[in-house]
Amino acid sequence: MTTPVAEIWNAIQAELRRDVTETTYDLWLAPLRPASFEGDVLVVEAPGAIRGWVADRFAELLDRAAATVIGPGARVELAGDASRPPQTARRGRSRDTTPSEPPSPPGAEREALHPKFTFDSFILGDTNRFAHAAALAVAELPAQAYNPLFLYGPPGVGKTHLLHSIGNYVRVNGAGASVLCTTAEAFTNAFLGALHGGNVDRFKERFRGVDVLLIDDVQFLESKARTEEEFFHTFNALHDAGSQVVLTSDRLPGDLAALEERLRERFESGLVADIRPPDLATRMTVLRKRVHHDGIELADDQALDVIAQRIDTNMRALEGALIRIVAYHSLTGRPIDAALADEVLTGLYPSTGGSSRAPRAAVPPTVERIQAATCELFGLTRDELLSTSRAQRVAWPRQLAMYLAREHTSHSLPAIARAFGGRNHTTVLHACKRASERLADDPDASDTVRTLAERIHADRPD
Repeated sequence: MTTPVAEIWNAIQAELRRDVTETTYDLWLAPLRPASFEGDVLVVEAPGAIRGWVADRFAELLDRAAATVIGPGARVELAGDASRPPQTARRGRSRDTTPSEPPSPPGAEREALHPKFTFDSFILGDTNRFAHAAALAVAELPAQAYNPLFLYGPPGVGKTHLLHSIGNYVRVNGAGASVLCTTAEAFTNAFLGALHGGNVDRFKERFRGVDVLLIDDVQFLESKARTEEEFFHTFNALHDAGSQVVLTSDRLPGDLAALEERLRERFESGLVADIRPPDLATRMTVLRKRVHHDGIELADDQALDVIAQRIDTNMRALEGALIRIVAYHSLTGRPIDAALADEVLTGLYPSTGGSSRAPRAAVPPTVERIQAATCELFGLTRDELLSTSRAQRVAWPRQLAMYLAREHTSHSLPAIARAFGGRNHTTVLHACKRASERLADDPDASDTVRTLAERIHADRPD
């Protein structure tokens, strides 16, 4: 069994994973380790090579995650080795520090493959079996089976896992074939950096001189004309040279409306495979594997039933719920059983009546449904909810609706922001933080969340 401070850190890690890309998390946040926890301060050790960069770029994110898990006022301090004093994360860059390129951890040049993401560790189910088979075929026969391979599905269902599984398999069994795994965001940043630094030829050599190119979250290329142009030519160069291209996205190629048609056509020219949210059997397998791996002691196996029945959106939310329950057990000393799981999840993931093991409604909640339920409960129009008004009668319901959208849908932060009048994703983060703080101290607010959650998961809208 892990220590209490480790369990708290696990919960914070789950929050961090929701707010950054997998690559960003693996490079800069995964190396952090919890050291101590006293009062409202969690001391986290960071390797010296990345400590300053993490404090500079991820200070607010770390503090927000700590406040969400521990409570309002909680903060993170970064510490290096024993000879260096802790550094408060929220201080950020000092005024006399000149911005520079981030340090390069091992493998950063090629966006290091996640060693745990392999085909052996991927949990198969009816909703991902086809995508898994396609990915394995590509890994075994790059550029001969399906080229390109386009994997799509909502966040947290295993697209990145399969992408890295292909890369890890080729690295081991590909007879020296070169692999480059990155994200569309990193591709964009590298391209812009090459333009400004006059290193376009080096950029082209890096991305066009590989045998297997793996690109995660390709929807990030939308509305970036110059980057789209470069990626189009990169794709063609690789395809013509007989190199394998694998892409992931949260939408079908045809639904990437802001992407150039010729690029969408390239994406559709190979095999398009979807990954749907996990079914009940897969969710139970995921939970049992996590319990075994972490050495979690269950007082009642039905605790897993409660989690699996309540949360059917994605793997990330499923594991996050388990971490919440383990953290609550650590802080209160209560056994991990069905009653504790039901209490921790009620309000965030309510049942639809009957026993806590009853399955939720088949109709998944949407941002629009959450907005409609919020407007009805607070007596607002949709235009008022999406307006820029900061009046309390509008601001609190808007924050609550954003919070529920983040907790109960698989939409990314930018997607939620767009659904709320084209706002920035940082606005959604701020709203979620304010809502979490109020829910921690205000029983009436918690009752309101419970009421709204029950409505958006009902068989039919009220």
